[in-house]
Amino acid sequence: MTDPAMMRTSCPACSGTDLHEIYRLDAIPVQSCILLGSPEEARAFPTAPMVLMFCDTCGFIFNSAFDASKVDYESTTEESQHFSGTFNRFARKLAAEITESLDMKGKNTLEIGSGKGEFLRELATTSGTIGLGVDPGFIPERLQEVAEVDITFRREFFAPENITVAPDLVVCRHTLEHIGPVKTFVEDVAKVLSKSSDAMTFFETPDVRRVLAEGAFWDIYYEHCSYFTLGSHARLFRAAGFDVTRLYLDYDDQYIIQYARKSAQQTRLTQEDDLDELRALAAAFPDRVRKIRDDWKNFVADRKAQGKSIALWGGGSKGVSFLTTNDLDDQIARVIDINPFKQGKFLPVTAHQVQAPEALLDDPPDTIIVMNPIYLDEIRAHLNSLGLNPELVAV
Repeated sequence: MTDPAMMRTSCPACSGTDLHEIYRLDAIPVQSCILLGSPEEARAFPTAPMVLMFCDTCGFIFNSAFDASKVDYESTTEESQHFSGTFNRFARKLAAEITESLDMKGKNTLEIGSGKGEFLRELATTSGTIGLGVDPGFIPERLQEVAEVDITFRREFFAPENITVAPDLVVCRHTLEHIGPVKTFVEDVAKVLSKSSDAMTFFETPDVRRVLAEGAFWDIYYEHCSYFTLGSHARLFRAAGFDVTRLYLDYDDQYIIQYARKSAQQTRLTQEDDLDELRALAAAFPDRVRKIRDDWKNFVADRKAQGKSIALWGGGSKGVSFLTTNDLDDQIARVIDINPFKQGKFLPVTAHQVQAPEALLDDPPDTIIVMNPIYLDEIRAHLNSLGLNPELVAV
């Protein structure tokens, strides 16, 4: 159980103390995108409690029991989605949008949490920017070199004192949700932009409004200690002296896209006004998530009672959360992922071995649960190319 003395009692975004617990799990894997080499290592992987708190003041949601020391981003993590054509098209669209919106040719871009480097390479190719990526999990041999681009990477965490060249653009995709002290982090971003009045930021972060509305428990896991809506995302940046200039949802309304610059003059956008709706969604979430968890337990039990075999498509965080939250270790036979670096490895706690889609040919499943509906068409096409036509059900 959670030691109350170890839990945060104030909001990391606004320091507010009007907090309400909306979801609790007593033991979940402390990492879900980690590659484990054996079933024994996977079953012994550490777990920790999670207690989601809602801040009534600013709408921020966070794991008050989060302990950053339990997460090792320098280990063999595998977060890349760039083996999907669907995701690559989205990334290329974003790079083109930035290129069209901002003149970055010959200017400096800092990407915080650059992962394996795919997006910074795409942005540099498209815009002609000079890129620096920082990420403790960067693997040099994974990134195919492009002679025409000027990009470098550091295998380290972001620290403002280490950024010696003031960037004209800071890009940060799918990193803010991994940060506990979000206010301090955004203030650190502001520090590296202090030498340039025209510098911009581009942030991409999962949207928790959808998670609350859908009871999407599979989108809640330990590494994601911070959860935002359009409004709470913008409020965090405005409190740090940024003017949010563009704010919208993309990728089937799963991701927040935000452009902002340091400015004393601020013009609030209509989509930021979401606190009343957010309060209602947060209040309803405990009952909502309980129902959705039960629905999925019943779905799996029903298929098993019919003698059907079930596979899960998606060996990342969503899949790990889906399996471990509902204790489905023995009821889901197989886990499939197109990322070759995941294949052959084992998921934490459940010890499912991740397999390539071609492995389904040996013993085709009756039902496949797809961990993200945006990939349904891509997955269906892949299965059809293998001559397989199972029932596909998306979360």
